[in-house]
Amino acid sequence: MATENKIVVTLLNIVHIVTDFLLEFILGWYLGPKKECSPPNEQEKPVVTKSAVELATLIRQRKLKAYDVVKVYCDRMKTVGISQLNAVIDGPFTVEALKEAEEIDRKLDNGEFTEEELQAKPFLGVPFTTKDSTAVAGKLHTLGLVSRKNERAPEDAECVKLMKESGAIIIATSSVPEVNKWIETRNNVIGQTNNPYDLRRSVGGSSGGEGALIASCSTAFGLGTDIGGSIRIPAFNCGIFGHKPTRNVVNMRGCTFRTGKEEHTMVAAGPMSRYAKDLMPILKVLTGPVMAEKLQLSKPVDLKKLRFFYVPTNNMKQCNPVNRETQMVMYKIRKHFQNITGTEVQLAVLPHLEITSKMWRYWMTQEPANFNKLLGNGADLNPFVELFKKLIGQSEFTMAAIFSLIDSILPKEKEEMIRAATQELKKALQDLLGDDGVLFYHSSPRTAPFHYYPLVKILDFSYFSIFNVLQTPVTQVPMGLDSNGMPLGIQVVANDMNDRLCIAVAEELERQFGGWVQP
Repeated sequence: MATENKIVVTLLNIVHIVTDFLLEFILGWYLGPKKECSPPNEQEKPVVTKSAVELATLIRQRKLKAYDVVKVYCDRMKTVGISQLNAVIDGPFTVEALKEAEEIDRKLDNGEFTEEELQAKPFLGVPFTTKDSTAVAGKLHTLGLVSRKNERAPEDAECVKLMKESGAIIIATSSVPEVNKWIETRNNVIGQTNNPYDLRRSVGGSSGGEGALIASCSTAFGLGTDIGGSIRIPAFNCGIFGHKPTRNVVNMRGCTFRTGKEEHTMVAAGPMSRYAKDLMPILKVLTGPVMAEKLQLSKPVDLKKLRFFYVPTNNMKQCNPVNRETQMVMYKIRKHFQNITGTEVQLAVLPHLEITSKMWRYWMTQEPANFNKLLGNGADLNPFVELFKKLIGQSEFTMAAIFSLIDSILPKEKEEMIRAATQELKKALQDLLGDDGVLFYHSSPRTAPFHYYPLVKILDFSYFSIFNVLQTPVTQVPMGLDSNGMPLGIQVVANDMNDRLCIAVAEELERQFGGWVQP
């Protein structure tokens, strides 16, 4: 029996490899030669290659003007973020952002900020962006839907409000797939968003516009939300850092119509940045001081005292096999942390990973939001009618959205079995990690695919979605580029309320392996 299973697995892996090769060949031919986004010029480099924390410090020290920082980013967003990457739904908000920056400069020059006010505004004068589905007062709030292309948000989402109160300046909202429910960023409002490292390839989703803008130096940092990898997939595809916090530590009010009072949900809002050093300060703003204290975000982490584990594969037959370059990432990480601790990184054996996709699919049906109703902007949609309209060129939805509609009428997952499996897996992970354990988990079996690839092969995103099911904190960390010049990466996982462990390990990985690589 074991031999037969091995033969089946081997044959399936061969099918995956051949299919992957054919898709890469056909889509590569169809989409034409590789193109990258334009790198920062000499005038932009002194600003856009700095972390958000560094920019804030330089602005306070008057070595940079907030006006100049905002102008550089707004100009670059126009030439790269919009013209090359097609990543912006609304913005840049140049006039109002520059006016706000000018007022900040005036107050700093005149010494009008007290020390207490400056401490309460750690990102004073630093420009940022957020995904379109996260409300920004007075700005477009389309959720990628043609039916909402002129809708504007009445007020800021809580996370946007908090970032503004920290002194940061909003300069744009970025593109998303329809109602955030796809692993590419494409909609019929503005079209398809391109990857800065190869314009033919996917930025991921749903915070794909953020990933593209941040990686291409078109914004200083961004805010994302994550219900099935929506921060981490774009962070991986675009070679930046992204953190999905512990469940309910960041208020979700205003994110895809959430009230902020939902108790049982997989979604979380978190920071996205080119630099690991930005993650913790942004997270402190997003959580607020009370929750930051509960999370012990200011408590130092001694890496030598942590225990480290890894999982080499999720054993899902529907996923691509983990390729050699991705395996080497895990090998390098294991060796590095073995050198730090003097102990081998231990192999973790966790139950039920092979049904990750089933678990996530089930738990999506338990979400307070009705995604198909969101897709219809409040109206019920008929999957067969929308499919027919798509086939005759009359649908206002992408094929990915119609896939989602069709999925809603397919047979449901077995509730009792899924709930039991989720509970067993959650307990196994909690028992394994405790409060001093960290797990390394592949981001994906391969790097960012060409546009449209996920319409044929989708389930590789299960490497991300499992941690939405488990509702644990996870940091996505860039780990250099593969032989095609696309970002590699790893996920760093800890137990609930141990976000600081994830981020501390991310900072160490950046120090050792270099972090973000400029496209």
